[in-house]
This record gives sequence, structure tokens and C-alpha cells, in this order.
Amino acid sequence: MAINGRTLVEQLRSNVNELSVMQLHEKLKQNPKAVLIDIREVSETSLGTINNATLIPRGVLEMQIDSNESIKQRFATLDELAEQPVYLLCRSGARSVFCALSLQQMGFKEVYSIAGGFLAWQAAGYEVSSAS
Repeated sequence: MAINGRTLVEQLRSNVNELSVMQLHEKLKQNPKAVLIDIREVSETSLGTINNATLIPRGVLEMQIDSNESIKQRFATLDELAEQPVYLLCRSGARSVFCALSLQQMGFKEVYSIAGGFLAWQAAGYEVSSAS
């Protein structure tokens, strides 16, 4: 029997670490240089972005995570990055589940999908930067 995308996300969600936007906000306060990757498409960032987030769209994340300029400036190797906590943010918290699973399969040790995504961050009233 075929299932829809929402059902698939719900089935996969138990295989990833997930944080609420409140938990993410605390993590970012504790470590402003945390690895936060915004996996939304460039066109989606017109709603705004979270400070210090690195934009790597979902469609290219796995192929570009080690060649992204912002990431390369902070980490000498992919192995060094893979040892850091990585927080993944999409629009609503669904695509980040897929990305978290993918990065786990690539050997990343501590990957988190942000429940509710950017919409939940914005709804909670946390700071949003205007898109540039």
C-alpha cells in the first residue's frame, strides 16, 4: 500500500533526534557559533532567516555540505564537521527529518531536526533577520 509524504515523515521521525524551537533557541544562546543549516530553498528565505544559519537547500545538502564556503571556513575537514552538533531547519520540520537521516547515514554523530521548522521559530517570536 502506498503512503503519502506526511505519513512517511511521521514514520521516519522516530529515527532522528528532534528539538523544539525553544530548545534550539537555548542551544544557540549557549553557542552562537553552532552549526545551524537552513535547508529551505533560496526563494523560501524571503520570509527571513535565523542569524548565523548557513543556507544549503535540501536538494543539494549531501553533495554540497563539504564544499559550502561558510562551512569550509569553519571546519578543515568533513570529519571535523561530522563531530559537531548539526541543527537542521526547514519551513515546517518535515524535510529536515529526511536530511537528518541522510547526514546520520553519512557518519554525522549528532544531528537534530527542528520540529515545526522556520514557521514555528517565527511563531514563537524569536529573532528573524530580513532576507538579503
